[in-house]
Amino acid sequence: MNICKLLKPKSVAVVGASEKMGMGRDTCLNIMSYQNDLSRVYFVHPKYETVLGRKCYPTVSDVPDTLDLVILCTGRRNAESLLREAAGKGCGGAVIYASGFSETGGDKGADYESGLISAARELDIAVMGPNCSGFINFSDGIPAFAFEGNYHGKTGGIGLVSQSGQFCIDMMNAAEVKLSYAISAGNGKIVTIEDYISFLVDDEDTKVIALYIEGIQNAARLEAGLRRAAQKRKPVVILKAGRSPEGAANASTHTGSMTGDDSIYDALFRKFGVIRVQDLQELRTTAALFAAIGKIPDRANFGAMCMSGGETGICADSGWLHGIRYQALRPKTLEKLKKLLPFYATPRNPLDMTVTLSYDADLFAEGILTFMDDPGIDIGILGYTITEKKPTEPEFIMFEGIKKASERLKKKPLVILPFVEGSRYPSFVETFIGMGIPVLAAPKYGFPALRHLADFIGYKPSERRLALAPPRKKQLNAKPLSEYDSRSILLQAGVDIYLGELAHSVEEAEALAEQIGYPAVLKINSADIRHKSDAGCVKLNLANAAAARCAYKQIMKNAKKLNAHTDGVLVQKMFTGGLEMILGVKRDKQLGPIMLAGLGGVFVELFRDAALYPAPLNRAEAKNMLRSLRAWPLLEGYRGGKTRDVEALADLMVALSDFACDNRDRLEELDLNPVLVMEEGRGVQVCDALLVIEQ
Repeated sequence: MNICKLLKPKSVAVVGASEKMGMGRDTCLNIMSYQNDLSRVYFVHPKYETVLGRKCYPTVSDVPDTLDLVILCTGRRNAESLLREAAGKGCGGAVIYASGFSETGGDKGADYESGLISAARELDIAVMGPNCSGFINFSDGIPAFAFEGNYHGKTGGIGLVSQSGQFCIDMMNAAEVKLSYAISAGNGKIVTIEDYISFLVDDEDTKVIALYIEGIQNAARLEAGLRRAAQKRKPVVILKAGRSPEGAANASTHTGSMTGDDSIYDALFRKFGVIRVQDLQELRTTAALFAAIGKIPDRANFGAMCMSGGETGICADSGWLHGIRYQALRPKTLEKLKKLLPFYATPRNPLDMTVTLSYDADLFAEGILTFMDDPGIDIGILGYTITEKKPTEPEFIMFEGIKKASERLKKKPLVILPFVEGSRYPSFVETFIGMGIPVLAAPKYGFPALRHLADFIGYKPSERRLALAPPRKKQLNAKPLSEYDSRSILLQAGVDIYLGELAHSVEEAEALAEQIGYPAVLKINSADIRHKSDAGCVKLNLANAAAARCAYKQIMKNAKKLNAHTDGVLVQKMFTGGLEMILGVKRDKQLGPIMLAGLGGVFVELFRDAALYPAPLNRAEAKNMLRSLRAWPLLEGYRGGKTRDVEALADLMVALSDFACDNRDRLEELDLNPVLVMEEGRGVQVCDALLVIEQ
């Protein structure tokens, strides 16, 4: 399918064109108002000779031209037949507004959609929808959109894709949002969200990609698009619906219980440097920031300039809450600012410029330039609030001062921060954006956007394995293995794990314990008993032969109560002195193996201190996972504690990642808990293992 026939068509037909209220009329009005070239635009309706003063053709077949795009403003019943008719005119793209397909949940709607998908693939037509609002290509002036609106002056660098048509309208109504494309994807079963991402990554008019999604359909396609975006340093901002924890309800392992669907998306986005936002306002503010800002600097050192002590205090507190770094000003900068500011002002960062400077545009500009000239500042935040419907005289003076400063301020970006929502004066916003100065929302959303900018600056794609291992099989017949069998498979795959030995009698248990050495550990070897400690089937710190014999008998007695199939008792050396961690893998049906690392032992689900990351990963990514844990200071040697062998732990994580990727069509879950991380240089010891795998 050629997505350019859909999004960048040379010829367009509106099927169902009308002057009656509805999508057919609104689409025609949008085209008449915003289409750059009307010479190859055709209206089609069997009942009308003209629509809005333009000739109207009775059928698609009657149009005297080949067609790139058809916009179907009709019901679901004739969508497929119209698609087939359009194919006879060379059509390669279609927008289908109609609802009543798979989104209704009924068999009939699903059948209609299935027929539409088959026809589109057979005819090689890129279809947007069904159940969508269409799109506007602002860069080329092509409005294939179902709802009339004021879309003048909206051209810019944000490529917006949304599974909600209303969100497209809300974004287009925002003064600070300037768009290359606004795409309402609808059900998105033919041309998918992943296809639009790939298109926008390569689109030269798109500076930042903004998405509202409810899920993904093609993990391999998504991986390719996000990898190219990361490598090109093109920001991707995503608002994803669905944060409920139900996805982990039936998990077999500790890993599974802590790996809900939404947390996996967080991990995916971290891997590829995607910016995740929480609501539409944050999406709007963050996308507008990336679209309007000039060259993004290499460092994220911020400076803030305000007009009052209150604003300065808000900047200081909000910055601290969101991890914004305010660099101390250099002595030369402080000296220059003291000469500019009144005697009662105290120069620092954030800076209270005082209202005095706001009465002189040249002085105000000089204050901005002096502050921004400090070598420690890379990005400037300028507090500027208009509280009335019309700006006051000082606000106009400040506006002129900002313009003067921007003409000389070329290398460092400046952003405007109002302190009250609804105070973004539209004509000033337009002018600021034209100068490459973003206008943020109030601090509640402005500072999260700046945090996202800082994170984007700090993200290094060269340090990541920008890949996934999506499974080729949707369903597995996976079953849990006993600990001994789990360890044997991992050992054969090159994962270095101490096994211990199996005993099938009291005498064997005693002999093996003597051979391995005390203190010893005995535990049941059974695929049916997943949490052995809870079942009374683990005995630790056994000091002698008598203890080993007693432990064997008690373990077998407790296992018998559970009617579980057993395969002897595993005898191991008792390791002590290590920090207990958990490592695991959970198979996601779309993304493949997801790695987990966290604080382990019996308290793993109580503290739930765990990091997730899609496999494959390298050592740098493994160590970043560990650094993200609250338990990281314990690995570093907290308050005089022992420094742990993080390098060995990272090596084990990489080995598990490779194993999981190699077995992505067999492995359902993997759990190593606890993993004892010994002193630096002494490695790690895996004390328990569980595989859920297809044999």
